[in-house]
Amino acid sequence: MNNFDLKDKIAVVTGGAQGFGYAIAKRFASSSAKVIILDNDPEAISTAINKNEIKFNDTYELDITNFKKVESTIREIIDKYNGIDIFVNNAGIAGPSHKTWDYPIDSWKSVVDIDLNGTFNCCKAVVPFMIKKNYGRIVNVASIAGKEGNPNASAYSAAKAGVIALTKSLGKELAEYNIAVNCVTPAAAKTKIFDQISQEHINYMLSKIPRKRFVLVDELASMVSWMVSEENSFTTGAVFDISGGRATY
Repeated sequence: MNNFDLKDKIAVVTGGAQGFGYAIAKRFASSSAKVIILDNDPEAISTAINKNEIKFNDTYELDITNFKKVESTIREIIDKYNGIDIFVNNAGIAGPSHKTWDYPIDSWKSVVDIDLNGTFNCCKAVVPFMIKKNYGRIVNVASIAGKEGNPNASAYSAAKAGVIALTKSLGKELAEYNIAVNCVTPAAAKTKIFDQISQEHINYMLSKIPRKRFVLVDELASMVSWMVSEENSFTTGAVFDISGGRATY
C-alpha cells in the first residue's frame, strides 16, 4: 500500500464512520493525517471507534442538511485545530428504487437534501477558512450515476450530477488559490448503502461494469489520498472516474 504524505494535515471526512468514508479516514490516518469524522449515525460512530483500526482525533455527530450546525461544527474544529486542510464530502444516501413518475416526493427531497445540499453546506462553511489560509483540498464523492443516470434512481443520479457540477463551479472559483476541488465518480461498492436499494437495481449496476465486480472501498481511498495531497497542486474542478470501465466520457 502506497501512502501519500499527509503528516499533520487536518482532515475531515463526512460519513466517515462507515463505507467509503471509513476507508478514506483509515487511509488518511495511515498517512499521518489528523482525522476527524462527521456522521449522523451515533451507532456507526461508536462501532468505528471500537474497531480500534483508526486513531480518530475527533468525532462529531452531525446532520449535514442543517447549515447552522454544519457551520458551527466546522468553526469548532478550526478553532481547536487551527484550520482544516482536507475536506471530503462523502456522506450520502441512495434512496429507494422507483420510476421517476412514481418517485415519492419526500424521498426525492431527502436524497437531494443530503447528497447535494449537504455537500453545498459543507463547502460553503469550510471554503472561507481555506481562502484565508490559501490552502485546501476538497474532494466530493459523486457517482458514476451522476454522469450516466441510473434507471429507477433518478433522485440519486440527479443529486450526484449536481455534485459534479458544483465541483466544477467551485474549482473554477478557487483556481487562483492553492485550493484544489475535485470529485470522484465511483461505481457501486458493497457497503451499507446496498441496504437501501433493491436487488434488481444492484444486479443492474453490476451488469454495467466491464470488470464484472464492484469497486473496493480501499481502491477509492487510495485514489482520494492522492487527490487530497500536496502533490495534487494543479488539477482542480476535475472528475476522477473509478468505475471499472463503465465510464464512457
